[in-house]
This record gives sequence, C-alpha cells and structure tokens, in this order.
Amino acid sequence: MKSKYILFTGLLYALTVSLAAGQGFLKAKGKQIVNEKEENVLLKGIGLGGWMLQEGYMLRLNNEGQQYKIRERIEKLLSKEQTDEFYDVWLSNHTTKTDIDSLKKWGFNSVRLPMHYNLYTLPIEKEPVQGQNTWLTKGFALTDSLLSWCKANGMYLILDLHAAPGGQGNDLNISDRDPSKPSLWESEANQQKTIAFWKKLAERYANEPHIAAYDILNEPNWGFENPANDKNGLQESKNEPLKKLYLAITTAIRAADKKHIIIIEGNGWGNNYKGMLDGGLWDDNIVLSFHKYWNYNDQKSIQHILDYRDKLNVPVWLGETGENSNTWYTEAINLFESNNIGWSWWPLKKLGFNNPFQIRSNLNYDRLVNYWNGKSDDPPKESDVYSGLLELAIYTKSESNIVHQDVIDAMIRQPFSTIAIPFKENKVSAGTVIKAVDYDLGRNRFAYYDLDTANYRISTGKGSVGNRGGVYRNDGVDIYKDSSHYESFYVGSIEDGEWLQYTIDVATKGLYTIKLAISSANTEGKISLADNNAILTKNIAIPSTGGEKNWKAIEIKKISLDKGIHHFRVIADKGGFNFKEIGFSK
Repeated sequence: MKSKYILFTGLLYALTVSLAAGQGFLKAKGKQIVNEKEENVLLKGIGLGGWMLQEGYMLRLNNEGQQYKIRERIEKLLSKEQTDEFYDVWLSNHTTKTDIDSLKKWGFNSVRLPMHYNLYTLPIEKEPVQGQNTWLTKGFALTDSLLSWCKANGMYLILDLHAAPGGQGNDLNISDRDPSKPSLWESEANQQKTIAFWKKLAERYANEPHIAAYDILNEPNWGFENPANDKNGLQESKNEPLKKLYLAITTAIRAADKKHIIIIEGNGWGNNYKGMLDGGLWDDNIVLSFHKYWNYNDQKSIQHILDYRDKLNVPVWLGETGENSNTWYTEAINLFESNNIGWSWWPLKKLGFNNPFQIRSNLNYDRLVNYWNGKSDDPPKESDVYSGLLELAIYTKSESNIVHQDVIDAMIRQPFSTIAIPFKENKVSAGTVIKAVDYDLGRNRFAYYDLDTANYRISTGKGSVGNRGGVYRNDGVDIYKDSSHYESFYVGSIEDGEWLQYTIDVATKGLYTIKLAISSANTEGKISLADNNAILTKNIAIPSTGGEKNWKAIEIKKISLDKGIHHFRVIADKGGFNFKEIGFSK
C-alpha cells in the first residue's frame, strides 16, 4: 500500500507540480525562475555530494575531512594502483542512471552536481606549462553521462563548482583544500584556472536546455578584511575579491553562452552578500543562492534573502540544506515553497540514515574506520583493507543502497499534508507481529509524538538530534540497534507522553491479546493503548525486566477490535523503558 501511494504521489507531482524540463532554457524574470513559456518553475532537487568529492563525515571518519587526506590514508595501506582502482569503482557506481530514475519517480525535478575541478583539469602545481590548462576527459565524461540521464527523465541539472582550484574557503573539507598550498584567493593562477574552467563548461553546454544553471562557486568562506578574527567571512562588509572573481567568471561564460542562468553565492558559506550587490546585479540572468542548516524554519530565518529578492527584483534559490531530521525537512520545504523558493537537498546518499539512499558498510570497512578513528591500534591486513574498500565502492550503487522512504515522504508528501499513512502493510490476524519501529509515516503529532524532533542548534545553542539512536528512520523517534541481532531495532529513550501510531487492517472481529515486547531496568514505566483516538486501556504498569536488553512480553488481554482499518496507538504515560514489538493473538 505504502509503495503504491508514494509512486502515485510522485507521478502526481510530476504531472501537476513539476514543470517539464522540455520547456526550454530556464531564465530569471523578476523574482521568478521561468521556462521559455514564462511559467514559474520551482526547482526541487538533490545534490550528489560524495560522488566527485568525498567528505570525511560521509564515510564515518572523525578526524580526516578532505578527500586528498583520505586518499593519502588509503595509500599508506594500499598501493597507488589499488587506490586508483577504488576511486574508479567509486565514481562508476556511486551515481548511475538508476539514481536519477529514482529521483524522478519520487517527485524531484532537478539535480545539483558538486564538481571537483581535479576531474576536469590538472592542479596548477602539476601543469606541464605554467599558466596553461590541461583538460582531462574523466570529469566531462561523467557530467555528460549525468546530463543524458537527466534528459531521459525530463529533469534539470545544475552544475556546481564545489571544489575550486586551490580551495575557496577555510572550511577545508567542503572544497578538499590543502592549506599548505595557495588557496583560490591567494593565487592568481588558481583564479585564472577557475575562470577558464567555467568558460570551458559554457562552451560545451551552451545549447543544453536541460542544464538549468551554473552555480559558479559553492560556499566561499574567506575573511578578506580580517582573516585573523573572521576566517570564514561571516563579518565581511565588502567582499571585493569575491565580486571581482564573479564578474570575471560571468564575462568568460557570456563570451560562449548567453542563455544559462548564473547562480552566485555569498561569502560565509553562501549567505553574506554585503558589498557585493551594492551596485546592483551585473547580469540580467542571475539567481541568488543561500544555504540553510540547523536553525528554525520560520520566516525570520530566510528574511535576509527575501529582502535581497525584493530589493533587487531577482530570484532566489536554496542551493543546499539537509543533514537533519524528517521533521526539519518537512518544516523547511513548507517554508521554502510557500515563499516560491526552489531547493536542493544535501546529499542523496552517504553512510548515514538521514538521506534518501544509505550506502551499506561491510565488516572489513568497519574495521578500517575503527582503526582510522583511533578505536583500534592495529592496522587491518592489506587484503582486508582492499576488500573492504572495493566492496564499499560497489555498494555505493543504488541497487545495493538502503532506501529511506520516510525521508522521501517527509520531503515530497508531508510538507503539505498531515495525513499519516502506513509505513508497512499491517494485516492483523492471530499471530501477527508488528515491529515497534514500523510506526506510520507522517508528521510529528500525526503519525507519532516525540519531544525531541530535530537539530536546531544554530538557533538554540543546544545539541538536539531527533533520532538519538541514529538508525533505521529519520523522525524524532529514538531508534537503536539491538546488538544481538544484525537487523533488529527497537524504540528507546522513551519520554513521558510520547506515542507511536500503527495503521492496521484487522482481518476478523474479535477479542485479542496484545503482547508488547518491553525491556526496562526500572518499574516506573506506564503504557496506555488507544484505537482511533479512543482509550482501550490505561496506565499499564511496566515491570523491571532485569535490564535494558532483557525483553519480556507484557500481555494486555480482551482488547476488542472490529474488522477493518484501525489507527492503533501505544502511548507512554510514563517513559523510561524500551519497546520492540507488538504481537496479536486471539
């Protein structure tokens, strides 16, 4: 039922909300992005983070963020040839046509490609002739393939320079910057290579309407005026070097391409436009981007970019956001779309649960990560490292990924719907067992109720994470892995008043015994059961089971259930216990 519903909503979105990419080049018109029919286009997309540019956290690494450092670590344990093989397999598998087909089916209409310049051209230090540019085939071939998959699905592609020559900021991981070498801002040669790179792309894709825009520099974060005390450019008031580079890149693009939108980003991770726009826009086809993470989803949180939109009569686009809970995603997308702001999420996949696809790990890679993260002093055997990395690279392919339908539903359906739907098809008869973690899909207070649903640390100054267990689903509900079973999960950290709802289809009317698999180290917990908002039984005492992993069945007898659909709730009147399963018997 659930899969059919999600497929239906994706098709409905594609037919009614998303405007087909076959409507020609996009352009900026007033405060809107429009197609050639001058219809408003709301871009709903995902960034392919981790494909061309790895960041350490995506691989579960605690202390090495830049890709070049990750590569150096691999080469200490393997040969250069084996390391090259790993990266070739990674690039071949991480993003394929199946990924783009899936995005289209789910209801997305665009893709943002974070490009690493070193797949397209040599670093300045390796150029045979100083000042010249050697062009590499790898990056262009990957981009051409991605473009063909987007075209086949009628989707737009945004090209994003995520790692510029030399690196564009002091947040080293996002641009794979080596601080021992001149940055983009400290090297005229790096700036000239960046300009030449965009000219090359413009020449190649000038006549491709499925390319939506050129996002010319991701998240610059550099203190030009006060580098000692403002290294990321948050307080920058002029941004003169940034604007100068943007003007030069725009000129180079327009020499070859008059049609495509140029997206610009402010300093300080994309949001500080001070000084850059004082003289107005320098091109009539520009869109302003901003990035948003870990703050409240209220009008105040986007007012700065709305002010620029109103003042300059220019479209704005949320180029990057994510890395949070489903509650946060739903709130944010409702906010953006209510203000006619398109968006691109981050990322499509990683070794983590809060994105549509999750890359599976393996035991050899887990051992390698433990060694790299300092949890083990003994390096793994070379053969195990090689096997673990190659298996990981193969597992990046979407057919091997875990699909998180809860994340997709939170982004596509839930922003404008409070209806809870089944996570799994629960046909109830004697002997049925429902996993506690398979509660309904939907918003907090409608499919479940949890007191800690998202990470708002930028606004609150407090650490808050949503799912504290960090596995299986991405709602506020705290889900943990039962270490004694590889694919066994339970709901924990249950607080007073929290509840879970299960849409069930009862096969036959009758009196049922409900068996709740519970563990508890204390006797404080109490549970109530409700059916379609009517209380069935109240304040059932939870006994101590002798430990938080000692599971026992709490039986609640003579529960009358009619045949048909029920919205069955398990309510924690008093928390402090763990919950694993619901069993039904007659």
